[in-house]
Amino acid sequence: MSLAPGWRLAAGISLLAAFPAYGQPGLKPPDGAEGALPPVVADCAGIDDDRERLACFDRATGRQPQAAPPLANPPSLGQPPDLSSSRPPADGPLQSPALEDLLPIGDNPFAQAAVDVRRSLGTSLSDRWELEPATERGRFLLRPYKPMYAMLLDWTSRKNELPQSPNPANSAGEPLAMRRGEAKFQLSLKTKVWKDMAGSSGDLWLGYTQTSYWQIYNSGESRPFRESNYEPEIMAVFPTDYSLLGWHGRMAGLAINHQSNGRSLPLSRSWNRVVAQFGFERRNLMLLVRPWWRIPESGRTDDNPDIEDFIGRGDLLLVRKSEGHEFSLMLRHSLRSGSRSHGAVQLDYAFPITSYLKAYAQIFSGYGASLVDYNHRQTRIGLGISLVQWL
Repeated sequence: MSLAPGWRLAAGISLLAAFPAYGQPGLKPPDGAEGALPPVVADCAGIDDDRERLACFDRATGRQPQAAPPLANPPSLGQPPDLSSSRPPADGPLQSPALEDLLPIGDNPFAQAAVDVRRSLGTSLSDRWELEPATERGRFLLRPYKPMYAMLLDWTSRKNELPQSPNPANSAGEPLAMRRGEAKFQLSLKTKVWKDMAGSSGDLWLGYTQTSYWQIYNSGESRPFRESNYEPEIMAVFPTDYSLLGWHGRMAGLAINHQSNGRSLPLSRSWNRVVAQFGFERRNLMLLVRPWWRIPESGRTDDNPDIEDFIGRGDLLLVRKSEGHEFSLMLRHSLRSGSRSHGAVQLDYAFPITSYLKAYAQIFSGYGASLVDYNHRQTRIGLGISLVQWL
């Protein structure tokens, strides 16, 4: 016998009311009543993983899961990150985006190593001298100071075979056997030894630079080192924040500097200076201005009494970096006129070869290419490789 539609609906409601709502969260069928659940529901309820269990119920009920909302600015593989927000204002300080913001570091040791290298090398005065809390890396960590390079060939237009000085004890009596072409390399490191010294915002640094000239092509003289200049110094560096003619003043410093070549008489050369330093930035340019004052010495023991009239009383360094290419110009002068007017100019250019290795070229013209050549005028052209530049 068949039931009318109204009777069938009433029977269905009565049947549902007779059983517990096993599908509701937290409710289980009574012991021995598992068979009362539909087979598909029982299978889904037995899945432990939340996402897989929800997907199972969606499939059983025919429901389509909602897609995740699209990202407002989805990343695009193969496209460079947008660094427009990191660009400085037209006349603002040189800044660079933090590598941590561009690289998903997490537990990736390679990404962390890249960040460490970037922090070590630095890309501005703030990075190099840790002028802001974000660039602070603690004490007694060795960091680059001046450029570090190796020139396979450094050629001079005029050899200084008979080095002279106003002090007779420092004047060579016999000519030196040397070639025009030699190798040259420079190492330069610094470390912070006192942070916020004496309650100020300044830091105390120790620096060391060594520049060596190697007669590697002079086999007749057993390839000697012709000259090495050693330059230790102690420096107090302070952050600054002011504008001057469109430049942003970022730092000021004061150093006690010693420079010598470690040679015995008559080739010994040395002097001590108090060096002031002022650092400026503008777009992708860096400017360092360094005046200095020589600490006087006794005339009888002074290796080079007139060194200030040749190497000078100050220098200026201008650096420009663009897409990995770095140009620098150094100007130096005695700040005197007439017969005491001497100086030097140096141009450096470095461009990337691979990773952090760069090709390097240097042109120097004037006095003071090295200490033993402080009063010798020459032009030098060097070619080699560089590991660290100014920026």
